[in-house]
Amino acid sequence: MNIANLQLEGLYLALASINDLLVQKGVVSREELDTALRKAEQTALGDYRTEELSSAQRDAVAFAPRLLAIANQSETGVPDFSELARLVGETKDKYPDQV
Repeated sequence: MNIANLQLEGLYLALASINDLLVQKGVVSREELDTALRKAEQTALGDYRTEELSSAQRDAVAFAPRLLAIANQSETGVPDFSELARLVGETKDKYPDQV
């Protein structure tokens, strides 16, 4: 496996843990965080370059905000990366990649 991919996995988990901490401390609500992550996803997918991308490439662009949004739904801590990635794959059709 590519080392960069492993580094990204760690980064995603770190961000998910920070997001969870912000919710636990009352800085933001889960709903506010979900809205921010959905906006990030739509911004990424609305970028002019995405018109040139395949469906798989658009899914790749949206992967991080989708993973963080799914992690945000857990109230029992951040699931492991493989579980989060599986859930992203299962739910990607729930969130259309069109703006």
